[in-house]
Amino acid sequence: MAEESTKSWADTDSESSSSSSSSSDSEQEEVHYLIDDQTSDDEVFDFSNIEFTREDLVQALNDMVHEYKTLSHTFEEIKAENASLKNSSAKSSSDELEDTDSLKIELSKLRIENELLRSESSELKAEVEKLTK
Repeated sequence: MAEESTKSWADTDSESSSSSSSSSDSEQEEVHYLIDDQTSDDEVFDFSNIEFTREDLVQALNDMVHEYKTLSHTFEEIKAENASLKNSSAKSSSDELEDTDSLKIELSKLRIENELLRSESSELKAEVEKLTK
């Protein structure tokens, strides 16, 4: 990738050498004007510095690509973890619903049994009263 970038810069150099020096001077003035107009917080390189080279730019681009790949990988991991958490949450919610349903069924059974025992108890009380008279 660095070779391609260097090659494209070499092509640009050959094109720019054929242009007139007056347009080159005005372009440099525009570049310096734009550079001076930027805030210093946004600058990574000092573009007005003569020491700034294509290799610096290629290295910066490679660093950005590496950082992008790292961030993309991290994003994919977090995305997968988020999906996993959603799935486990949905599964636990469905498990809880199943537990709730089974508890409701058990409660219904116990209520029916309780009513049967109450009626039996009432019958026994009535029989006890009858026997005591």
